[in-house]
This record gives sequence, structure tokens and C-alpha cells, in this order.
Amino acid sequence: MRIRKTAAAGAVVLALAMTATACGGESGTAGDKPAGGDVFSGNYKAAKDVKVDSAVLKKAQKAKKITIGVKADQPFLGFQDPSTKKYSGFDIEIAKMVAADLGFSSDQIEFKTINSNSRETTISKGAIDYYVGTYTINDERKQQVGFAGPYYTAGADLLVAKSDKSIKGADSLKGKKVCSIVGSTPLQEIKKAKYGADTIEDATYSDCVKKLIDGQVQAVTTDDAILKGYAAQRPEKLRVVGKPFTKEPYGVGMIKDDKALRDAITTALEKHIKNGDYQRAYEGTLGKSGSEYVAPETPLPRY
Repeated sequence: MRIRKTAAAGAVVLALAMTATACGGESGTAGDKPAGGDVFSGNYKAAKDVKVDSAVLKKAQKAKKITIGVKADQPFLGFQDPSTKKYSGFDIEIAKMVAADLGFSSDQIEFKTINSNSRETTISKGAIDYYVGTYTINDERKQQVGFAGPYYTAGADLLVAKSDKSIKGADSLKGKKVCSIVGSTPLQEIKKAKYGADTIEDATYSDCVKKLIDGQVQAVTTDDAILKGYAAQRPEKLRVVGKPFTKEPYGVGMIKDDKALRDAITTALEKHIKNGDYQRAYEGTLGKSGSEYVAPETPLPRY
């Protein structure tokens, strides 16, 4: 199902120091003042008397609090406002929907910022109850943690100037300067000779975006979900090409052997995809980039 393209209205200063990939990164600035509009925040009714034979959930129920690992530096995806300390974005909404179906109201959620390189360790030690943060499901990670989803299928894409019509996909990058962060998977992909791109390596995606805005590069590459966040900040200046050239299925991560929790989270994701909550959250976050919405296929896999 598709919805109309939307552009963010209003001018709101988001003091966004950003970078980020599914691999993480350091913070920086993104050049000129962002004007992305308000970020959607939904209110999801907590289920009552949830009975799931999960050790993790039972512990959280006893504590009357659920702890969720998230990102804090991805605009409109997983971001913590430096002044209010509040979290917002599409992944945050997914985390809240799941928490509600597990029986927790928004004031019973504790978000913890977890860096990409410590996700598996943090989950395995039980420091968080589950994790939502551009976390790609793959066979290697499934040896260490459990997954529900995918709730979103990302892919490496390109962020370009809105006025630039010459770049229509990865196959039109010959001779173009393309920025990504050092060591990232999209950087390694775009370096392949078949693309013919002139790659620029930077420390942060926000630095790459600044170079794009300043005209020093013609494109920035990483997961499309992350790029949509940057485009949502500046919908009049930037756009996502919309032709992914890799596949990154994002899942909710949790302790490996708690099948009951895994199934309960999968069921929660399916419910909110079907009842429209997911679409509303997308429209109010990543959809502000102007990118079209496509509903995830259900039923979701049961790992």
C-alpha cells in the first residue's frame, strides 16, 4: 500500500548532531539550520494482564518498567533531544508500540542509548529487555541474539540535492563524488569498480551531509532509513533517490533463547502494521522526507 508523498511543514530547529548507520558513529553538525517540522509521537494504550511465559518479561513486569535499547543520533529515526533528553523517531515509535502490547505505558519505558558495537553484549547480559535501532537481521547475529521482524526493510541508497536530476540510482554515479563514513558497508559497496564513483571517506554522516549541502560531493550513501531522516530535516533541499542497491532487514533484537518474548513482539508488530499505527508513525517521521510508504508484508517470519 502506498500513500501520497509528504513534505514537512513548519520550521523547527532540531539541534541534531548526527551520524549513524547500522554501524554507529560519532556526532557532528549537518551544516545549515534544519527545518524538518515536528516529529510524530503516538500514544499507544497499554494492554492489561499480559501473560507470556518469558523470563525477561516477567522480570520487567515485577519491576513495573521495561528497558529498551535505542539509537540517539539518527534524525527522525532514533534521536535524543540534547535539551529535553526526550527520544523521538520511527524506531522509537516501534519500540513504544511493542511496549504497549507487552503491558507497559509510555511512562514505564526506560530508553537506553546503546552503541552499535555493544548491542549483542548488552542484550546477552540482560541490561536491556529488547533493542530497536536500525538493527539488521543476519545469520551471524542470530547466533548471538533473537530477532522479531523485519519491521522495516532498508537498503543502501543515495541522498542527493533535490534539484539534482542526474543521479537516478547507483548505476548513474560514474565520475560523481559520493561520501560515506570510514569502514561502513555502503562505502565498501559503492567503491566497487562497476559504479565508477569517486568515493570520499569521512568520520560522520553529518559531515557528509554538510559536504552535500555545500556542493563538495554529489551524493551521500548509507541505509535509506537513515538518509530519509536527513531528507526529512531539509525536504526543500535534499531527497532520497529511492533505488536501494543492498537489502537490510531491520529487526527487534532480544535475548536469544526467549522464544515466548520473540513471538509476543512479532505479534505486536503485526498488529500495529495492520491497525494503521505503523503507517501513521512512518508518515510523521521518515515520511517527512517525501519518500513513499510501503507496508511491510505480513505475516512476519517466526525465527
